[in-house]
Amino acid sequence: MSLSVLMDSSSPTILLHPSIEPRDETGSVLFDPSKLQKQSSLPSEFIWPCGDLVHTQEELNEPLIDLGGFIKGDEEATAHAVDLVKTACSKHGFFQVTNHGVDSNLIQAAYQEIDAVFKLPLNKKLGFQRKPGGFSGYSAAHADRFSAKLPWKETFSFGYQGLNSDPSVVHYFSSALGKDFEHTGWIYQKYCEKMRELSLVIFELLAISLGIDRLHYRKFFEDGNSIMRCNYYPPCNNSGLTLGTGPHSDPTSLTILHQDQVGGLEVFINNKWYAVRPRQDAFVINIGDTFMALCNGRYKSCLHRAVVNKERERRSLVYFVCPKEDKIVRPPQDLMCRSGGPRVYPDFTWSDLLDFTQNHYRADVATLQSFFPWLLSSNTTSNF
Repeated sequence: MSLSVLMDSSSPTILLHPSIEPRDETGSVLFDPSKLQKQSSLPSEFIWPCGDLVHTQEELNEPLIDLGGFIKGDEEATAHAVDLVKTACSKHGFFQVTNHGVDSNLIQAAYQEIDAVFKLPLNKKLGFQRKPGGFSGYSAAHADRFSAKLPWKETFSFGYQGLNSDPSVVHYFSSALGKDFEHTGWIYQKYCEKMRELSLVIFELLAISLGIDRLHYRKFFEDGNSIMRCNYYPPCNNSGLTLGTGPHSDPTSLTILHQDQVGGLEVFINNKWYAVRPRQDAFVINIGDTFMALCNGRYKSCLHRAVVNKERERRSLVYFVCPKEDKIVRPPQDLMCRSGGPRVYPDFTWSDLLDFTQNHYRADVATLQSFFPWLLSSNTTSNF
């Protein structure tokens, strides 16, 4: 199977903000798994093209990197971690990390707290639904954005500002969901703080592996505004016809994912899908499009998807690392001097790419290639 199959021109990706009415048992579009599970057939909005549904039983042999030695400054452990990161990111951009400094009790608490959010009645969840053009709030199968190839999942997302001393996550939960969820907000405030700390460690490791100043990417992302997303994938009787998340590369910079033990994350490499094994003590790390631009294409932002289980629900916690919105995304000069090659991507800001993916385009394998013509046509300044 080639990428041309995954980029089927008959499946449009440019968004026109379709007006979609909820569907219940009377015929309006509504993602209510408890009702949809009772139907003999899957609504057409959730059916994906055959090329996207190819099944795999092979596992990805991504490296499992022990961060303990690197964090402590052990030279031998650092050299080993650097080699593993360089190899993985040059090929596909995926690896897993252990001894990452995030308490397992905090991870489990994050799962338990978000379960209470997803178990709320649908009408309550729709009360804090994501606003058009935004990313914070509840989404039921992204039916507010798309009219076809809907993902079989519910999501709850919110922003996190790392240098803001104000507990913004707590305030968001309290204001959007009510005081009953203030404790949940504190759990996710702590979780996001640990994700930020972990991301800065990984950026140091990535910088060393690219042969540039160890602190370059750390400094670039220290004042970033990142996105936290909780995913809930209900069981689906017709799981072979749909996807939890369709094939795409992440437009953000770095993704830190914890998945439960059900599994479902798959990566597309050399025209084949490979499953990423769930590890309770590990986080899955993958390079996003923005970091691919920040390293001038040296490291890959890889196509991936999430499949649905027929019998078991699946959950995942995803932290998308993003730079401050007005920062210019360009590779560091010392990287360009070392490589000696031309610039692969023009300058852009994260705010422009975020606007593009939230309001004009559905992220897929060609997000960056589609973004730059749009950027130029929008008369946004962009220099090589």
